Amino acid sequence: MPREVPYPNFNFTVSFNPALEDDPIGGFSDVSGLMTELTVAEYRNGNDPNNHVRKIQGVHKVGDVTLKRGLIDSASIWQWMESARVDGPAAKRTVTIKMRDETGRNDVQTWTLLHVLPLKWTGPTLAGKGGGDVATEELVLSCEGLVYGVPGTA
Repeated sequence: MPREVPYPNFNFTVSFNPALEDDPIGGFSDVSGLMTELTVAEYRNGNDPNNHVRKIQGVHKVGDVTLKRGLIDSASIWQWMESARVDGPAAKRTVTIKMRDETGRNDVQTWTLLHVLPLKWTGPTLAGKGGGDVATEELVLSCEGLVYGVPGTA
């Protein structure tokens, strides 16, 4: 019987190396921008008996994905950014995002980002006023492909 209650959005993992279960890059608090879009071209033959345009599929594109996390004692994101500047296409990676069920143990949705390069890194906003704010960093990823998967389906 299919599930009727939507999954909560707070249990997920992000891996920059799907071959490794325990990825050293750290946890993220937010993932946004998962999307793909198909462009269409409008076309009509001059002698077409129907007075409307046809929609012809064009190229597809994948949106930029934004990751946010609390600043931790890790330089892995910065090293990847440096590698992208120096090595160019050789720095591309595969990034896997897995949404988990309420227990946090079972994967229920997977998005695999293909040929990913870091596009933009934004550091924390620092303020001397104190308080309980967490220093966060943001990473925007440029992706060439997006594969969607549901565990247990072909």
